[in-house]
Amino acid sequence: MTLVIETRDLIKEYFQGGRPLIVLKNINLKIEKGEFMAIMGPSGSGKSTLLNMLGALDRPTSGKVFINGIDISNLNDNGLADLRNKEIGFIFQQFNLIQRMDALHNVELPLSIGGAPPKEREERAKQLLNSVGLGDRIDHRPNQLSGGEQQRVAIARALANDPPLFLCDELTGNLDSKTGQEIMGLLRHLNQDQGKTFVLITHDPNVAQATDRLLQIQDGEIAGEKRFK
Repeated sequence: MTLVIETRDLIKEYFQGGRPLIVLKNINLKIEKGEFMAIMGPSGSGKSTLLNMLGALDRPTSGKVFINGIDISNLNDNGLADLRNKEIGFIFQQFNLIQRMDALHNVELPLSIGGAPPKEREERAKQLLNSVGLGDRIDHRPNQLSGGEQQRVAIARALANDPPLFLCDELTGNLDSKTGQEIMGLLRHLNQDQGKTFVLITHDPNVAQATDRLLQIQDGEIAGEKRFK
C-alpha cells in the first residue's frame, strides 16, 4: 500500500470574536495511490478546510499531514509552494483561469513557474489541451469559452507538471448536469489510465456516488465512510 496522503490527529482552529472555533477535530485519514474518492458534508462541516490542509494551502493548529511521505510541517513557505506546484493539481469550482491569457498560456503557467523552457512549455500545453478535447481552442480566452470548456482548461493546467495527486473543490458546481458528467468521465479516465489519485470535495450525491470511496464529514469530524467498489 502506497500512501499519497496521511493525516494524524489533525486539528484546525480559528479565533472568532476572541474565542476559539474548532473546525477540524482529530482527523485521521489515509488516502492510497490511485484512489478516486470524495469527501462530502454540509456547508460549514469543515470539508473545504480539510482540503486546504491536504493541499498544503494552510497549516494545521496541531497534528501532522504527510504528502507522499513528506511531513509538510517541516517545510517553509518556499518548500510548500514547490510541493504544491510539483505534487498536487488543484481544480476549483470557479476555474481560476487568468482572464487576460488564452487557453494555451493558462496551461503553460505552472510550467513557467517550474522553469520549463518556452518551447517545451508550449508543446506540453498543446498536448494537454488536445488531450481534453480543446486542441482547436488554444487561442481562446476564458470569456470566449463555455463553462465546461473552461473547466477542461483548468484540468489541463492541473496536469501540466504531471502531479500524482489532484484535489478538486466542487469542480462540477458551476456546470450543467450533462457537462458535469463529461468532466467526471474525463477525471475517471485519468484515474484509470494514468493511475492519478483524485480527492473530490462535493455536496453533490451524484458526484460522490461516481467515486469508489466516500468520506462523510460532519462538524469537523469524519462521520462515516462508504465504499462503492
